[in-house]
Amino acid sequence: MKEKFLGEFEQMVLLAILKLQDSAYGVAIRELLINTIARDVSVGALYTTLERLEKKGLLTSSYGEAIAERGGRAKKFYVVSGQGKQALNRSKQALDTLWHGVQLAQGGHNA
Repeated sequence: MKEKFLGEFEQMVLLAILKLQDSAYGVAIRELLINTIARDVSVGALYTTLERLEKKGLLTSSYGEAIAERGGRAKKFYVVSGQGKQALNRSKQALDTLWHGVQLAQGGHNA
């Protein structure tokens, strides 16, 4: 079976989870993305992507303990799987290879 490449947002979500380590739950992932990519990330888009990545086997999730401040609800924590790390490496290598030797003109149009 041929491996599929990750989309840009999927890569960002997986990288955010890796950066957050043991603190990778929905709100923290969203805040890290908003603060680092300076783009509003909708809650719906984030959770849809997290579900899709989990179904693909690229991450796993587990619930922490129920917390009173959350109305007794538990946080759902995410961890990038070995398969997810491999997919990230493949995407990075492919992009690095494509970018090699590319020079972008600053501020102008290339005709």
